[in-house]
Amino acid sequence: MTFNRRQPIRVLIVDDSAMVREFLRSSLNKEPDIEVVGAAADPYFARDKFLKLKPDVITLDIEMPRMDGLTFLKKLMKAYPTPVVMFSSLTLEGAEATLQALAYGAVDFVAKPSRNVSAYQEALIEELADKIRGAVKAKVRRIPVAVEQLKVPQKVEVDEVVALTKAPPRSGGPMIVLIGASTGGTVALEQVLKRLPKDSPPIAIVQHMPVHFTKAFADRLDSLVEINVQEAKDNQPLSPGQALIAPGGRHMLLERGKTGYKVRVKDGPPVNRHKPSVDVLFRSGVNNAGANAVAVIMTGMGDDGAQGLKNLHEAGAFTVAQNEETCTVYGMPKSAVEIGAASRVVPLGNIAPLIIGLWKDAPKGRK
Repeated sequence: MTFNRRQPIRVLIVDDSAMVREFLRSSLNKEPDIEVVGAAADPYFARDKFLKLKPDVITLDIEMPRMDGLTFLKKLMKAYPTPVVMFSSLTLEGAEATLQALAYGAVDFVAKPSRNVSAYQEALIEELADKIRGAVKAKVRRIPVAVEQLKVPQKVEVDEVVALTKAPPRSGGPMIVLIGASTGGTVALEQVLKRLPKDSPPIAIVQHMPVHFTKAFADRLDSLVEINVQEAKDNQPLSPGQALIAPGGRHMLLERGKTGYKVRVKDGPPVNRHKPSVDVLFRSGVNNAGANAVAVIMTGMGDDGAQGLKNLHEAGAFTVAQNEETCTVYGMPKSAVEIGAASRVVPLGNIAPLIIGLWKDAPKGRK
């Protein structure tokens, strides 16, 4: 599918609320590059309209009569892999279901207010339209992961993932891993963290998500991986074997004190239209970690984190960008690569072994 489209992006809306369907139809049709070609009240109607209309992107509600959105999504991705943007309720239950949808193959999601959707019309439609534009460019595929691939690597093929002799020299101090991701990042981060052993470097993560969703995401990861994963709290220490995820709607910064690293969680305006922002985390790492940082930018739309990665690279950090072939959306990593911010560009499957290799090679004083 070409990215320079001459025709509008054809969208099918699937939602059980007639008011929401009409609101989305009328609002999205005002976008010059988007055309709503149909709407359906439940997955059975959606199936028939999908086969007839062949939309480019589907927006999909989760709670619907006769068949829920998750069941429909699984059937769709098995038979007709199609870019899907979930339209999810802004609740803890909605967050957990949305994370499941992303695992089933949905490209992205937008959290809809629980009441009076039209009151949030401008911001909501702007976000949904942007994510529809990103979804149409995304690689839509469900990659089955073999059980053995999810085990902690017992042997790290260092030469395949990173030539340690070429890594930038580091001064004393503990190693820290900083990771930024967006669209496609929930599944990608799960695959990375599942391969890390309990004895891993401390990790600070920014995944673009709203309030409620990051707590559910952290809890889900914590149940699946060997390291400890939490939604970050202000002034929380960051230790080996631990990953902290920036809370939705707040920025997360890295600080370094006499006893090690900690994170600061702060309010503030969006940066690059995001809160939390990857750039905020990465730039805070320049002065607080510098050459002791390993920074990774992963799949996602836009360019958040690219400049911060370059700042870290210039400070002597080892910087990594996920390669195009394994990204759901090659936006953030592409922006970083284009400005020379990445020490290495690697496939998703090499990110965990790379981190392990650097950690094992680190002197005792850096652990």
